[in-house]
Amino acid sequence: MKHHDQVADAFGSTAAAYLTSAVHASGADLQTLAATFAATCGNATVLDMGCGAGHASFAIAPHVREVVAYDIAQPMLATVQAAAKERGLTTIRTQQGAAETLPFADASFDWAVSRMSAHHWRDVPAALTEVHRVLRPGGRLRFIDIAGIDDPLFDTHIQAIELLRDASHIRDYRACEWIAMLDAAGFDAQVSERWRIPLEFDAWVTRMRTPPERVTAIRSMWQSAPDEVRQYFGVKEDYSFELDAMMIEAKRRD
Repeated sequence: MKHHDQVADAFGSTAAAYLTSAVHASGADLQTLAATFAATCGNATVLDMGCGAGHASFAIAPHVREVVAYDIAQPMLATVQAAAKERGLTTIRTQQGAAETLPFADASFDWAVSRMSAHHWRDVPAALTEVHRVLRPGGRLRFIDIAGIDDPLFDTHIQAIELLRDASHIRDYRACEWIAMLDAAGFDAQVSERWRIPLEFDAWVTRMRTPPERVTAIRSMWQSAPDEVRQYFGVKEDYSFELDAMMIEAKRRD
């Protein structure tokens, strides 16, 4: 199975769980998105890349002319459509596809957003080149994702644990990696916020339908991790822990 198929399969089967997940459905970052687009006078067109169950789209939709909820997993898009209808969000439309090949004309959007998706993308530089193409001159980007860690010891542990939990995981990128990739794609970028996300272990693995043997492996990794690793991630007796997250803002260079 190719990676794109693996992502579509993994998240197609868990769409409903992601719609109701408290971790995904709430957060100050969603409030920040809503406030940002409330200030756009209602005229913006927005691409939500890797929209998942649609929480970013739902936060943005009341404040803009149109949001295109874009995802590789058709069941996720069906979930977004149903939830948008239920909530009366008429400015959302859905389209299926991969981040690296955006089926949109040049200069189609004022904004691109992505929330908790890019760590699954096969080729982030290619996706950013595509984003640059579909944004209008001066267009803006706001990405929210789990953050890689500058300390190699901490970073190696969390990347391994992420992969055990979800076989479609590729990489949580560090801030410097994001800035470099965005610069190469033609954006001026900065990290505007950082925060931590507490994860309840059982809910975290159940939501992804992680196989039992992999759940056992994750627990074993946390048990055998050096003290400083366990302390950094705030690992508790039930294996709940905290992840680093960040928000990146960028503007397309004309």
